[in-house]
Amino acid sequence: MPTYKEAIAHPVFKSISVVADKLELDTYVIGGFVRDYFLERQKNKDIDIVCVGNGILLAENVAKELGISKKRIKIFKRFGTAMLHYKGIDIEFVGARKESYSKDSRNPSVSPGSLEDDQNRRDFTINALALQLNAENFGKLLDPFDGIKDLEAKIIKTPLEPEITFSDDPLRMMRAVRFSAQLGFWIEEKTFKAVQQQAKRLKIVSPERIIDEFNKIMLTPKPSNGLGLLLKSNLLKMFLPELVALRGVDDVDGQRHKENFWHTLEVVDNISQHTENLWLRWAALLHDIGKAPTKRFDKNLGWTFHGHEFKGSKMVYKLFKRLKMPLNDKMKYVQKLVLMSSRPIAVVDEDATDSAVRRLIFDAGDDIEDLMTLCEADITTKNPKRYEKYYNNFQKVRQKIKDVEERDHIRNFQPPVSGEDIMKVFNIEPSKEIGIIKSAIKEAILEGEIPNDKEAAIKFMLDKGKALGLEVYQS
Repeated sequence: MPTYKEAIAHPVFKSISVVADKLELDTYVIGGFVRDYFLERQKNKDIDIVCVGNGILLAENVAKELGISKKRIKIFKRFGTAMLHYKGIDIEFVGARKESYSKDSRNPSVSPGSLEDDQNRRDFTINALALQLNAENFGKLLDPFDGIKDLEAKIIKTPLEPEITFSDDPLRMMRAVRFSAQLGFWIEEKTFKAVQQQAKRLKIVSPERIIDEFNKIMLTPKPSNGLGLLLKSNLLKMFLPELVALRGVDDVDGQRHKENFWHTLEVVDNISQHTENLWLRWAALLHDIGKAPTKRFDKNLGWTFHGHEFKGSKMVYKLFKRLKMPLNDKMKYVQKLVLMSSRPIAVVDEDATDSAVRRLIFDAGDDIEDLMTLCEADITTKNPKRYEKYYNNFQKVRQKIKDVEERDHIRNFQPPVSGEDIMKVFNIEPSKEIGIIKSAIKEAILEGEIPNDKEAAIKFMLDKGKALGLEVYQS
């Protein structure tokens, strides 16, 4: 086997080599670091070290060699692993092992093994590549499954029979799609058929692990490549049935509706050209999920999806909760964009009022730019004239937003008169009247009845208070 000393020229590998020889442990760097070296990708800062023996002992002695405090070593005795962080690099140490799984468990029975055993349990041939770190064979490549050839041919395949590899850890099926999407590789036919056949085993994998892989697919330059594979592999319906429900076109009396699944994937690709924001990409993915449950056929109107934005925003919460995704501002952000995804088009017309524009700005707040980006990504027509018309419509909306915002300063505004001001003027305790007056001031500003300034708001407050039977307090 050839040697690749230049791949492991970083000083940290020299330190590991010295310690490994002192402890008489056959030691290797394996997995993603080696793969990415041969792919000439940007340097991988996650390094996996495997030794034939005690990985924790090796980690502890390497830490000592590098001057790292023992307290800074993360040890996971249950898994026989240890992690170090050194100058921007995360290094994981593990003893070579062989694993066996029961049918209904992701938790393997683990026992010490050889390097060959460890390479056998790897997910794909391109991730089973190993470079020896011991001084005698420093940089020697160990490639028992022809992973180099698969890298050159851009193939994803398993080291062992794919049924065995995927049954052992079903998450590897998601990883096959993820690597295909990230690297632009194709999944070998036998391997892909095994994914299709075993897709149901994904149910035993935790939602957190599934979504971690899924988010990596969502962050690729063209997510539809991975999303399409997830559909064809039968994996997508295991965790995102709401999206799969958008598939297909119904026909009644010759009237058909748009194919919403592949349209959605186009929208995700479109928006990915303009943003690395994962949650904005999620908003694009989910912007039409309310269409499946709201789809109706009206013989006068044809196919309708009335209220799909509202329905979809409600579905976002349930989906995030089921998939153990963050139920925080990120979820609320996605909900908001799904709910408002059709709002901007309503203010395109020349006769759309400034009031409608003010409400759009107020409701979207700081997310108005992302909302407009989503709306523009939603244009998937292949007709150049129609595309230009729709795109220009949104440019008109952007101009209206700019004009109204510059004049009225509506974004994220608070009524110029506070609750404390109202209590002081009318000498009252906290009460429903305060809420009524504050709400009325906000509505008056949004409707353009009064300008967004304190003097006008105070005058309005006095009139509204009088109508509610309140008297101005005279000190």
